[in-house]
Amino acid sequence: MKKKITSIRIIPILFLGLIYSCSPTVNVTSDYDHAANFSEYKTFAVYDLKAQEGQVNQLNVDRVTKAIRSEMIAKGFTESSTPDLKVNAVSILKNKQSVTANSDFYGYGGMYRPYGYWGGGAMMGGGTTTFNTYDYVDGSLVIDIVSTKTQKLVWQGIGNAQIDNKPDNPEEFIASSVKKILAGFPPGLAKK
Repeated sequence: MKKKITSIRIIPILFLGLIYSCSPTVNVTSDYDHAANFSEYKTFAVYDLKAQEGQVNQLNVDRVTKAIRSEMIAKGFTESSTPDLKVNAVSILKNKQSVTANSDFYGYGGMYRPYGYWGGGAMMGGGTTTFNTYDYVDGSLVIDIVSTKTQKLVWQGIGNAQIDNKPDNPEEFIASSVKKILAGFPPGLAKK
């Protein structure tokens, strides 16, 4: 008698489709100079964000620049040619591979059959291990904010995401990522 197993194969395919259709999750960390007086900063300028060779194309550099400007203006800062703050962004992209192992054991005996199938306590059975590899890009966007007066870093935010494939809407993904990274800037204005 043959059993049809197609329903078991459909579930993983649907599940993988849901995973890959979602945008990558951006994890954010930030740090800042606790001695800096952030209330004295009113103006900003975005560094000339040059595409890093082999890392980011010019379209994405422009998207990051636009998103930074938008967020800084939304926070009440004014863009200026003589700024209080200089904002720079650097992307770090690394190709990575994940390896998972799935082991299946089958047999007779064990805890519930202490005497085994063949009697005398013999343990019969076997097992298989399957290795799966998965390629992805580990991407980080680092946003540095420097005081032009002291030329020192006063704030840094880092967004990191595992990127499985190109986002459906790169402009929206970059804008939301920059917004999430800059959510804690300036310190003290984040929701408590």
